[in-house]
Amino acid sequence: MHNPAPDDYEWPTCGICTRQLRHDELGRQACRPCQDHTDTALRRLPGPDGLYAQLATRLTPGRSGESIVVSASRTAPLPIRLEPLSLMARGGVVTILQTWQIDWHERLGWTHPRWNGGLQQQLDQVVKALRINLEWAAASHPAFGDFACEVHSLVRQCERQITGERPERPVAVQCPCGAVLKVTVSTPGARCRGCGEQYTRADVLDLPLADRAAA
Repeated sequence: MHNPAPDDYEWPTCGICTRQLRHDELGRQACRPCQDHTDTALRRLPGPDGLYAQLATRLTPGRSGESIVVSASRTAPLPIRLEPLSLMARGGVVTILQTWQIDWHERLGWTHPRWNGGLQQQLDQVVKALRINLEWAAASHPAFGDFACEVHSLVRQCERQITGERPERPVAVQCPCGAVLKVTVSTPGARCRGCGEQYTRADVLDLPLADRAAA
């Protein structure tokens, strides 16, 4: 006979969507639907038709529907769009994902990962490696929620550069601990850097607006 749970017992929840975990998910960092959602986002990045490869088609000004503003100065406009270039270059999508793979290898006690070829090949390799180990990360990595949010953010940034959609305006909200979080309407969730509280999309949008001085 099972002992009844104490009155103050809180059933474990997913670290991303905060849905109560099923019995077969107990002990995991994230529920399986959130793991699958993250896997779907990862699969959109690699390959010759993936979002990362499509960024190369949006490097020329005016290719994604935006108008080119001609200033009164004599300085010629840059012949390349910096936003998609920054996502494609080192320090962008590939480097961010590689940093996570390095972290996972260190936690598992594995040797430092190695990547071959150009950035597109390295992107394909790191996405494949992350997807292979996604089950372990969703079950055991304490920062899987941060990883998932970062993957979804990268996908949205790539999509905006490809479609020409204007970036969402960030809004500053304040955590009860006093820390300020910058969020947008489509933010899937956020973790407070002050107290470590993990907020779902609905919860973070319910936070009060931060004072301008604090923001």
